[in-house]
Amino acid sequence: MINEERLLLHLAELAKIGSTPEGGVNRFSFTAEEMVANLYIKQLMEAAGMTVSTDAIGNIIGEVNSHIDAPAIVLGSHIDTVPNGGHYDGALGVLSAIEVIHTLQDNNILLKRPVKVIAFKDEEGTRFQFGMIGSRAAAGTLQLEELQRTDEEGISIAEAMQQDGLDAANVADAKLSNVECYVELHIEQGKVLEKAGVGVGVVTGIAGPLWQQITLTGTAEHAGATPMALRQDALVGASLIIAKIEELARQYPAAVATVGKLSVSPNGVNVIPGEVTFTVDIRDIEEEVRNVLEQEIHHAAQAIAQERQLTLSIETLQRVAPVKCDAEIQQIIAQAIEDNGQQVVHLPSGAGHDAMQFNGQFPVAMIFVRSKDGISHNPKEFTSAEDIITGANVLKQTLLELDQK
Repeated sequence: MINEERLLLHLAELAKIGSTPEGGVNRFSFTAEEMVANLYIKQLMEAAGMTVSTDAIGNIIGEVNSHIDAPAIVLGSHIDTVPNGGHYDGALGVLSAIEVIHTLQDNNILLKRPVKVIAFKDEEGTRFQFGMIGSRAAAGTLQLEELQRTDEEGISIAEAMQQDGLDAANVADAKLSNVECYVELHIEQGKVLEKAGVGVGVVTGIAGPLWQQITLTGTAEHAGATPMALRQDALVGASLIIAKIEELARQYPAAVATVGKLSVSPNGVNVIPGEVTFTVDIRDIEEEVRNVLEQEIHHAAQAIAQERQLTLSIETLQRVAPVKCDAEIQQIIAQAIEDNGQQVVHLPSGAGHDAMQFNGQFPVAMIFVRSKDGISHNPKEFTSAEDIITGANVLKQTLLELDQK
């Protein structure tokens, strides 16, 4: 069995890096907090007997059996967070994978295949509104022009990389090759496992996130001197569109649509808002359903903008296809869950994960661990020690079975 005390200690120690007064974590990519966290992850990988390196985008990679000429099994997740995020999102997957390797080393269990454990760079996309930078680079799909995206201070991803000693021109070197499969352990971030009364589940597929940015432009005028009938209020128009987005998404059982970020200009108490920019995150397991919902939102936004004499623009920030998890690896995970004394529950992932970036390149699979009350991206995010240990043991058994095959 994996070392329970050691894994829980590592989770607690990592959570201190970037900790907030509310009990959450601010650990964004290309920041001082992330640099400290990266150093900690490297130290844990080395202690587990891995050879450690940093690739061209900044992914931290620990390897065992790199001398063996065979396709590698890759385990991983991320350690960056959303603003005031929780202790387990991403971090549990990275630390559990490291612990699995450490446990095998402690017990002199030799693997036949090369294994890589990767802490991927910037999965959340908090700073640049462009997530999964590290796994995109590892998949070879990250384009140089995408590194020109900027944060709120006008700093581009390429410039942030340079500050960390990385050269954007070398990003193609981060592409993974000779990979057998990828397996990621992650907290569920939902309530399915909790409702079923089980601690660990098998993921069947991952809903693809579609991120768009909508800008409405009206006229900024004096709040007291402009009659209601003569206003071109961008914020009122945005409010109507946002309400319509919720209404439309409710028509599809598995779809979700979220407006999570909004900017108002000039943002004065006595000024009619002249411009509003907000993001929309649309997801569904079925790409066709997601595309229909996207078009319905566009048509509604255009109608509202026209009615209120506002200028509308829509920019796509990212469009990721849904991913099906490998059926054979799902069976292996299911057997590992049964062997750990639990009922097997299969469930889809509504959240996006690094695993989805490798769609069509090699088999991917995911293991979900129960989230209390389904809460995530929040300081209240919690997974019990019992579920953490079960999840890590399921990951260990899955790795051993894959290594034999």
